[in-house]
Order: sequence, then structure tokens, then C-alpha cells
Amino acid sequence: MTPDASPGVASRKTTSRRSLLLAMGLAALLLFLALRGADWDKMLTTLRRGEPLALLAAAVLLAMAYFLRSLRWRVLLTAEKPISVATVFWAMVIGYLGNSFLPARLGELMRSTMIGRKTGVSTSFALATALTERILDAISLVLFSLIAIPFLDTDIPDWLKTAATVMAVLGVVGLTGFLVAHRFEKIIHAIIGRLPIPLRFQERLSQLVGEFLLGTRAFQHPQRALIFAIMTPIIWSVDTVMSITVAGAFGLTLHPAEALLLLAALGLASAAPSTPGYVGIFQFVAVTVLVPFGFTRDEALVYIISFQAITYFIVLTWGLTGLWWLNRGKNIKSIPPENYSGFQVE
Repeated sequence: MTPDASPGVASRKTTSRRSLLLAMGLAALLLFLALRGADWDKMLTTLRRGEPLALLAAAVLLAMAYFLRSLRWRVLLTAEKPISVATVFWAMVIGYLGNSFLPARLGELMRSTMIGRKTGVSTSFALATALTERILDAISLVLFSLIAIPFLDTDIPDWLKTAATVMAVLGVVGLTGFLVAHRFEKIIHAIIGRLPIPLRFQERLSQLVGEFLLGTRAFQHPQRALIFAIMTPIIWSVDTVMSITVAGAFGLTLHPAEALLLLAALGLASAAPSTPGYVGIFQFVAVTVLVPFGFTRDEALVYIISFQAITYFIVLTWGLTGLWWLNRGKNIKSIPPENYSGFQVE
């Protein structure tokens, strides 16, 4: 290690430790708030009445949703070169495996790196499309949740309605910004260059903005954008059915609008600093959202624990398989252009 590199490495390690401590503290606090007053005997009783076949069906639906997400991500990746469906799918589930067990959403970097190694696609471009997909997913969830609110069968707290409305407005603003951001790339970089922050932060911010704008370019092709837009509600419909199926396995009723609102809250909460697997954060969100819909605190906790257990089962099974699959054989593989029927940007 060179003397010049030491301060930077030490600084990154210190920042990582602080981030981890912050995440652990937040998770512990939220877990305490979620579990406070829980009746463990009632939770065990609810768990015992779970239907194994329904839980298995939920696992199949989740695996289907992951596959559909890989197809949607492939739509963006093909802006650079054709890639096989299998390669994108295995990289996608590796990413979910990373997000479930590593902090700071490192799974996004893992799946992008695997795509780069196996196909020769630029890792920066793959990461940019992954981030683009995540941003659009968050915006879509917020808009879907606003649409779902009028269809709720029960009165929900005013704070939840207000929060959903605010998120929806931010979602519309975010979507508009996403669609036009590439037209202001030079202006954005110029503004970053004038910010009163250290040069290294300016460079890092400029790099992140560049990667984001790179991902938006893949979305500018009209046919590609249309396919992405069509697939997004299909994917979230499968996720909604999966969420309802988990509830039904324990004799609980979760309506589609309620499931959408829960998924939106979980999706947005996953952006907060957290421990791997979102332990604590997901429990708090589930109790906060589901109790107004008639769930008891114990039922909400059983629901989210089962939801996470199914997620862990799928990401472990498919993620580890994907690691084996993509690490065997040679790297830099793609579909020959003559056998490819995807969409290219001229």
C-alpha cells in the first residue's frame, strides 16, 4: 500500500463502519418498535395454521416475478449488444442474493459485474441500466399505490393518505425528470463543477450522474421504452398476487389495493440504510401498514416473516445456482447477431 493510498482507504473504511453502525442502530430501533407488545403464543398459533402448498405457490410466483424482471432488464441491456436470456436471469438473481445478504445494495454491482464478465458489456453501462430499472420501479410503485388508495375497502389513516399523495407527486416529478434529464447533461455537469464541495466529491457525483444518464439513454428507444412500460405493471401484478397468496396461506385477507400499498412501502423502505435482508425495517413497515387494514400486530409480523423467508429461499436457491452457472466455462459470451431478434439502437 502506498502512502498516498492510505488516507483514502482509511477514510472509506471509517465511512463503511459508520454506515454499518447507523444501519444496525436503525434496524434495532425499528425491530424493537415492531415487536413491542407482540404476543409470541399467538404468533406461533398463526404460523402453525400456515398452508405449505400456498406458501410453495407464493415461492413459485416470486421466482416468476424475478424471471420477468430479468427479461425487462434485458430490454435495456440490449441497447449495447445482444445477451442471452439465461445469462441475464442468472445475473439478476445473483443481484437479489447480494442485496439480501450484503449492505448498501451491493447486489446491483454484483449483477452488473457478472454481466460484464460474461458478455463483454460495459460494467458501467450494466450498472447504469440496473439503477435506471430500480428508479423506474420506485416511481411506478408510488404511482400504483396512489391509484390503489380509492379502491381500499377500509378507511386508512390520514397520515398514510397524505404520505401516499406526497410520494405520488414526487413520483410524477421524478418520472418527468428521468425522461428529460439526458437533454441537460452538460448543464448538470456544469452545476456539479460549481458546487462548494471538495473536488473528489464533485468527481464522484459527476461519475454517478454520468452512469445514471447512461442508463437513461437505453430507455430513449421508443420500442424499448414501450416494452419496459408494458412489462412493469405485469411484474407488479405478479408480486401483488404473491403477496395475497402469502396472506391467504395463514387465513388472512389482503386485498389487491392493500397489497400494492404494502409493496410500495416496502420498496421505498428498502432504500433506507439497513442491515442485510432489511431486518427490522420490513417488520416495522408491515406492522405500520397492515394494522390499519385489520391485521393484528401478531398477524402482520407472521406475514412479513413468512414473506421474507420465502424471499430468502428463492434468492438462496437461484442465486447460488446462478453463481455456479455463470462462473463455469469461459466469459465474454453473447448471442451471435444473426440469431438475435432483439431491439437495437441505431
